[in-house]
Amino acid sequence: MMTDPIADMLTRIRNATRIERPLVEMPTSKIRRGIAQVLKDEGYIWEFEELETLPAKTLRLHMKYGPNGERLITRIDRVSKPGCRVYRGYKDLRPVLGGMGIQILSTPNGVVSDRRARTEKVGGEVLALIH
Repeated sequence: MMTDPIADMLTRIRNATRIERPLVEMPTSKIRRGIAQVLKDEGYIWEFEELETLPAKTLRLHMKYGPNGERLITRIDRVSKPGCRVYRGYKDLRPVLGGMGIQILSTPNGVVSDRRARTEKVGGEVLALIH
């Protein structure tokens, strides 16, 4: 039984980028689809799709690398953990690496990046840090 599906997703992405795999597959959920959508919108992955497999649906991410094979995701960390939740208001969200990275937040408006959270003036739980 998996106790933290978000950490599992981030670990799968981290491992895939280290060995430069073109695809990553994992069981799907609403929060994972939201994180995948943010990664696509921010340009860290090419595409994601949901496959009808048994016993459950599978989420497939198409990883993105630079023109010479360099990694776009150099670091991916879980911020808010099941034992210690981390919440931030939109005024407390600072750009990661001067805007070169993002934070992924779970807000009342859904899963969004820190840039979008600041423009929409909404805070929430910080799920992950990516750069």
